[in-house]
Amino acid sequence: MFLLFLAHTFPVWRPHFSLLENPLANEMIALRWLHFIFGIIWIGLLYFFNLVLTPAMKQVEPAARVKIYPALMSKAMSWFRYSALVTVLVGLRYFQLHLSADARNAGDPSLAGKWLGWWLLVWVVAYIFIYALQLPAKGFLNSAWVRGIGVSVVVIASSWLVLALNGGANVSNAHLAISVGGGLGLVMLLNTWGVVWRVQKKLIAWARASAEQGVPMPPEAERLMRWNFLTARVSLWLSFPMLFFMAAASHYSFLSTVAR
Repeated sequence: MFLLFLAHTFPVWRPHFSLLENPLANEMIALRWLHFIFGIIWIGLLYFFNLVLTPAMKQVEPAARVKIYPALMSKAMSWFRYSALVTVLVGLRYFQLHLSADARNAGDPSLAGKWLGWWLLVWVVAYIFIYALQLPAKGFLNSAWVRGIGVSVVVIASSWLVLALNGGANVSNAHLAISVGGGLGLVMLLNTWGVVWRVQKKLIAWARASAEQGVPMPPEAERLMRWNFLTARVSLWLSFPMLFFMAAASHYSFLSTVAR
């Protein structure tokens, strides 16, 4: 009786939802959703490696470390590298949709390909310099200040250049923000596959052989661990401006007036 009283006294609200009639809008929200999910996995593991795993491993005895390392890192690296790949591929499709919309607004659909080409060229060249700054070195080049300032100069110059090349009256804030944030994401992806995974494959194999067969870690392992550490640190620091610009694409319109 009480339930019948409530049903007659208060209106019954029935939630209703439907997909938008615009297929492009549905595709874009699906892309953003996937971008968020795999991006959280990727960046979450990056933070775990830098802030938790590396300090913890330094406190573990070498004999125990070679037993823990292969089992832990084999699974972690699988999630790490493939989530990075999916994040960037999905992000590229999302970026392309923004480029196409801006090109149509500018009255020249061919601009989308031009903008994407400039973006890719700028950030691939930037990565060449960043890659060099991450290599293990001795003396002056081993200074954290030298590396930090060098990477900062490359990132700032590349960001300015891509905004100058892709900017214009008909270019959206999302286009420009992703031009920077997505570029940093591309650099981090290249680090993930081009350095971290290449190094980890060897370290995992050597650690497994050491644990199972008693084979000592080769002398090269120290250099590779240093290289992995430097690369992971650079990606960690790049993640902060990357996340800012990716969030600003939808929530902080401060780049829409950049002129060509």
